[in-house]
Amino acid sequence: MSDTQDGLPSLENEMADLVRDLVQRFGDVPEKRERLAAVLGRLFSPSVIRRLGIYEFPASFCLSVVVPVFNEEKTLRSIVRRILDTKIPCEIVLVDDGSSDGSAAILDELRSWPAVRVFRHERNQGKGAAIRTGFQHARGDVVVIQDADLEYDPHDFLHLLRPILEDKADIVYGSRFSSNDRPVARYWHQTGNRAITMMSNMFTNLKLSDVETCYKMMRRETLACVLPSLKESGFGIELELTAKLARIPDVRFYELPISYSPRGYAEGKKIGWRDGLRALWCIGRYAIAN
Repeated sequence: MSDTQDGLPSLENEMADLVRDLVQRFGDVPEKRERLAAVLGRLFSPSVIRRLGIYEFPASFCLSVVVPVFNEEKTLRSIVRRILDTKIPCEIVLVDDGSSDGSAAILDELRSWPAVRVFRHERNQGKGAAIRTGFQHARGDVVVIQDADLEYDPHDFLHLLRPILEDKADIVYGSRFSSNDRPVARYWHQTGNRAITMMSNMFTNLKLSDVETCYKMMRRETLACVLPSLKESGFGIELELTAKLARIPDVRFYELPISYSPRGYAEGKKIGWRDGLRALWCIGRYAIAN
């Protein structure tokens, strides 16, 4: 049974696991599996349906989950448990960005957990630098970014992976703002995000609803096209990565709704208005200038 202390409803997790088993046992006929999924969609909440794996993973498939860590001692074990609870074949690439709390000791403990790899920055360099380090060490077929807090639910990976595994997309973004079943976000934070997304869309010729989402999932060979050129060390990595991915010839973007539980600054949220200004600078630097 999944633990409930980190906020995941235990009953909903168990229900998702039971339904996923039912779908996978229904047979190898795609039409029948899709029909069963449609029927179940009328019975269960969207958050349960998003967790269903209505597909088989390819042989030897691996998802690289890159987790930047900075002073996240309260949530670090919980987020690793959540990732492992998805039962997706994966490696978890934890990058400690010079944490000054108890995160380092917890990371030493997590090294012995299945599929966990740990890397460290001796000093704090920023979220973007930690993500770039994680990207450089990722070995999976598909790579996704996962924040170390509990705002994003890794069970959404099953939902986000599907367009890639069905060869409909090279890149999938999880949108916090295109779903109806989500908590109400702070007005100015959401308004600022939408303004930044709109400006990014204008100059990348994309039509995303949430460019600053943490959940950016992509094929490793797609990431390899832009990884050597990534420069941003802070939150600006979101805009730089999007702008450079958008310039790959014939690249296929996909966007799907995800669940989201925003935390406040008292709980450790780190992004602020200065990061918003940096985001605008990054749009000018990486989207407009190129």
